[in-house]
Amino acid sequence: MKEPLHVAISGAAGQIGYALAFRIAAGDMLGSEQPVALRLLEIPQVVQSLEGVHMELQDCAFPLLQEVVTTSDTEEAFNGCDIALLVGARPRGPGQERKDLLQANAAIFSAQGRALDAVASRQVKVLVVGNPANTNALIASSNAKRLNPQQFSAMTRLDHNRTKAQLAARLQCSVREVKRVTIWGNHSATQVPDVTQALIADRPAWPQLDHGWVEDTMIPLVQQRGAAVIKARGASSAASAASAIMDHVRDWVQGTAPGDWVSMAIPSDGSYGIETGLFCSYPVVCRDGRYNIVPDLAIEEPIRKRIKATVAELLEEREAVAALLKPS
Repeated sequence: MKEPLHVAISGAAGQIGYALAFRIAAGDMLGSEQPVALRLLEIPQVVQSLEGVHMELQDCAFPLLQEVVTTSDTEEAFNGCDIALLVGARPRGPGQERKDLLQANAAIFSAQGRALDAVASRQVKVLVVGNPANTNALIASSNAKRLNPQQFSAMTRLDHNRTKAQLAARLQCSVREVKRVTIWGNHSATQVPDVTQALIADRPAWPQLDHGWVEDTMIPLVQQRGAAVIKARGASSAASAASAIMDHVRDWVQGTAPGDWVSMAIPSDGSYGIETGLFCSYPVVCRDGRYNIVPDLAIEEPIRKRIKATVAELLEEREAVAALLKPS
């Protein structure tokens, strides 16, 4: 049997973490032949509830699950970890503005970046889910100076999956037939769902679509889908977010499907005129555990304008946390 991969989950007692842990233990993320060891991290006030999660994981008798550690100590959770899923983040409270949320979470993710730098595997893959995810990934990466920034990414896969689902519903096809959709920019209401390059059963989708529907219905729907879920169920997206985490890491580790690409927020290399270093969502292909931006796509002018706006938001967020972008 293979050596187990150590997977750390922050915010592991939350709804997303709870939905995630069992699927990882079952092999849904890393495959049916890959043993795993879980490191479940929570704040001290909540860590006791992790024992219940631990007991349930034991009771499932997952053949691939080699070990479970529950802790409130960040370095214990990240020690030697191969994959770090940074799910936990402070939610926006009453009367708080986005800049307040940025500051509150900046302190959390700078500390986690330093801990990863100190004790994680030198090949660790870090996925930031806690919002504002793009800028939190920038903060964590900036504080992990001995790790390559390309070992970090932020999640826009849920937005990507939502776009695929809307396109499949509109054209009355299987989601399996939808390829090459893209989320550009920030994981926020400024994100840019782009279906101009999409394929349906390997045929261009753009000529089959009502462009007014794309602009006036699909794009706003995807941008506001999280708020719509909260309104409908009284809680934020948990199962769908956990599923997107599985998709993101699986493709990063095992590679994207031939002829397709996925959306990941990664450090910009200047492609498509986006400032180098910003964590921006791009279309990427993954091979051998690495991601590469899809080059030379023709960007329609309406999409280009939206990308400019979402990048402007990312620049504003970076400015708001500038003091925490260099480790002390």
